[in-house]
Amino acid sequence: MIKIAIQGEPGSFSHEAATNLAAEMRADPGESARIVPFSLSAEAFAALVRGEVDAAVIPIENSLAGSVSEHFDLMLTSDVTIVRETLLRIRHNLIAISGATIGQIDRVFSHPVALAQCRRFLQEHPQMESFAFYDTAGSVKQLVELRDRHAAAIASEEAARYYGAQILVSGIEDNPENYTRFFYLSRSAEVPANPNANKMSLAFTVENRAGTLVAALSELAKEGLNLTKIESRPVHGRPWEYVFYVDCQLKSPEDGARAIQALRTHCSMVKELGRYEEAILKPA
Repeated sequence: MIKIAIQGEPGSFSHEAATNLAAEMRADPGESARIVPFSLSAEAFAALVRGEVDAAVIPIENSLAGSVSEHFDLMLTSDVTIVRETLLRIRHNLIAISGATIGQIDRVFSHPVALAQCRRFLQEHPQMESFAFYDTAGSVKQLVELRDRHAAAIASEEAARYYGAQILVSGIEDNPENYTRFFYLSRSAEVPANPNANKMSLAFTVENRAGTLVAALSELAKEGLNLTKIESRPVHGRPWEYVFYVDCQLKSPEDGARAIQALRTHCSMVKELGRYEEAILKPA
């Protein structure tokens, strides 16, 4: 049985993504996956590095809320590699204990991002006061434990099913084009080369002088690589210096090696975070 670490409670969107990825990557139909939840992302990464789990599945960015900055930092400092990515359609639901009605609800709990993505629904129900919680699925777990008919949670359909709660209203998110991109991570030493990889993620730093970032990005352009994302994060302990994270599409396996070699001439640090197959966005 393969063990996969996630941050968050069982029934969370990370749990759903991990289950989907495990099924996609399963070589043996009889093989099963055990999802191992952790309270903190750093704990999930540490468990993977120590070999306590076989993989970790983490959200890296949401199409509406943006990037999960902490996970960029953890990938840079941990000996892990991106093996695969997936895109999960995020559908939020108003969830309550069995027997409760929408007219009884005066408090709603969920992760701050989920609350923000359901602002229109909450405005249409002013009697419902919203409260931030550490996790979407965790808010459903609390709901069921307390058996409070006047409280509800915003979370996934899987969370309602996992904890035995009921969905009062489904699809309450403001924008249906709501997707989260997840990475499947393994320990770097255990990742074989993927001949079908058509995407690469990199981290690099440049000297703090005029033109160095432009020169580095020009090297990728010279290699004919299409840059699909660029993100900057501060270097810890070195004010106003930054690490740049980029995703680029690969036309061939050799493109990745050439890009790294080209960047090294302009960058003080280059780290390959992974080469993998690009996830395809499916219609909502």
